[in-house]
Amino acid sequence: MPAALKASLALALFSGQLAAPTATPDHLRYQRAVTSSSATQGASTQACATLDAKVFAHAAPDLKDLRLFNADHAEIPYATTLSEPLEQESEEARILNLGLRGGHIVFDLEMPHRPYTDVVLTINRKDFLATATVSGGTATTSAQTKLGSFTLFDLTRQNLSHSTSLPLPESNFAYLHVELEVAAAPGSPSPPLDPAMVTSASVPPSREAQTLYTEVQKVQATGSFIQRNRQTIATFNVPVRVPVERISFDLPPNYKGNFSRTVEINAEASPENASGTDSTTDSQTQPMQPEKSTATILRVHTTEANHEIAHEELSIPVSIGSNMQRPAKIEVAIDNGDDAPLPLAAIRLEMRQRRICFAPPSSPLTLYYGDPALQAPVYDFAKLFQPAATPLPAQLGPEQPNPAFHPRPEDRPFTERHPELLWIVLLGVIAILAVVALRSARTMGQPTQP
Repeated sequence: MPAALKASLALALFSGQLAAPTATPDHLRYQRAVTSSSATQGASTQACATLDAKVFAHAAPDLKDLRLFNADHAEIPYATTLSEPLEQESEEARILNLGLRGGHIVFDLEMPHRPYTDVVLTINRKDFLATATVSGGTATTSAQTKLGSFTLFDLTRQNLSHSTSLPLPESNFAYLHVELEVAAAPGSPSPPLDPAMVTSASVPPSREAQTLYTEVQKVQATGSFIQRNRQTIATFNVPVRVPVERISFDLPPNYKGNFSRTVEINAEASPENASGTDSTTDSQTQPMQPEKSTATILRVHTTEANHEIAHEELSIPVSIGSNMQRPAKIEVAIDNGDDAPLPLAAIRLEMRQRRICFAPPSSPLTLYYGDPALQAPVYDFAKLFQPAATPLPAQLGPEQPNPAFHPRPEDRPFTERHPELLWIVLLGVIAILAVVALRSARTMGQPTQP
């Protein structure tokens, strides 16, 4: 047998020993019962359950070891979804016909060619109250549709915030007409009215594309917050690989106070040898640098000069990466300044909603995970998956240890435990093929004996 053929066969046999391990329930450490509503005629062809933080903490990276099995231990195909807004970016609305009329600032906005629900005005002025009356129409008709009146404000002098957003109903008018009645905030001087104070307008993505979130962890008020150097501090210990993408602050329902506070978020990964790391954690980790960011939370509910103001921002979008490869400690500190601490009810870490979707089952299902040796499954169901508008609701039961679990045996083929040898063999095959090719070239180049 030629040497090249022998080398190729050896490489094929060697590679065959490196086949991906098969997913079986007895090698998956955790299990969750999956319950769903009974499918009825005309109901959705999909059922979906929300994945919680425990799944991320105990599953393999990228959830590659998630498996659904029915009562007969037959594997059930699935797809996963991630709640995210439509792929829209803020767009500029061109300001037209800016001027004064009847003591009001008036202008038109040329809107983007898509549905919209908000318009954010940039107003170059401090300490003001304004009423914006908005109507919509087209360039070809003078008829206008009234969309409402909205309060805009800047209360910098009172150490509060500002809002210049027009929260419209879902609209797609080509043009908006805006009449802006502006007055100074109480206790502030009244500078001359100048249309040039309206400098630009932007149109964010539609509110119809809201992102849904799932709670990761919550710290409640009772004895959980620390007061230190004018700061209210909450500390979270987040397991490995659990994403944190928003921090939300809950106030008691009866709290009526107004405030604007700076929030500092510090995240630091635990040492590599920290205890409590799950057995599914990768053996290779990258050094993680501490992460630090600041943001503002605020609430303004008041009536100023007959203008009713209701505006609050009690959630902070974040993207914390230090907890993705190792457990992390996250500290959330609210700077109270000279004011009394806020009477917080809770601070919550949240992640964008992830769901596992599958065909409505005819028998009970169980979700298994906790086998880092598995590769991500490849299902036709996932390739062809299109999220249903109203899937059947499904729920995951409590996480439980799999009573049938036992680790994969260590008597695996030597090549499976040392896949780096594949590259050594591959290089050897290349070298053999090179030698054979060189010999053949020499033989062909020699003159034929008469």
